[in-house]
Amino acid sequence: MSTSYNRIAYEALEVCNGVTMASVEGALARAGLSPGASAADVGTGNAGVAIRMAQAFGLDVTAIEYDPVMAGLARERIAAAELDDRVHLAVGAAADVLANLPPLDLITALGTTNVNGEGQPTPEAGFAFLKSRLKPGGWLLWGDLAWIAEPPAPLRQIAEATNQYTDDAGWKHAAQAAGFETVWSEISPQAVFDAYAAAADTAARDWLAAHPDAPEAATVQAAADRVKMVLEFGRPFIGFGLYLLRA
Repeated sequence: MSTSYNRIAYEALEVCNGVTMASVEGALARAGLSPGASAADVGTGNAGVAIRMAQAFGLDVTAIEYDPVMAGLARERIAAAELDDRVHLAVGAAADVLANLPPLDLITALGTTNVNGEGQPTPEAGFAFLKSRLKPGGWLLWGDLAWIAEPPAPLRQIAEATNQYTDDAGWKHAAQAAGFETVWSEISPQAVFDAYAAAADTAARDWLAAHPDAPEAATVQAAADRVKMVLEFGRPFIGFGLYLLRA
């Protein structure tokens, strides 16, 4: 497949999640890492965060992407930013790539799944694995969906088909259980999450209107409809949490 819903949607976004780049940069600034520090961006998507880590903070970044279609977009973005010397794209499973890297100063993982190779890791297991790949005192910038109200059972079942989500307190408890200190956190304002969802949906609908006969059109349509349905139904219950954690 030459394109996908994710590639089309994420090409229109600065960050591939319901969070602003300003929040990501503010969190990373709190870590106070020196230029040249080692970092990995798990599930890099369009590589926007990995690129900013190199540009704004001078970090040496391994950008990890499992999906080869998304990796193509990341590769294009890294080349366009002329950062091939400081942002190194690794295509493969996060657990395998991280296991073959030396311990890192920083890992960013925003909206990732299967971080430790177990399919649907618990928050505690995911955090424990990522901590094992950090230097002592290293940093993890974690971002993921967070329940902001108790969801209906069908919504929880759909959302947790790819990962095990929890609420703000649950993420912090899981981080503490894995040996992290929560240094800073925020739940994205609802307007930020709404803007993310709207931009992704608009990009997909515009692409479908321009490419009605493309071989991927039916798959893109189905994915766009599914994501829109889940986010509209889940709006009162779903937020996005960003957590700066220190090992």
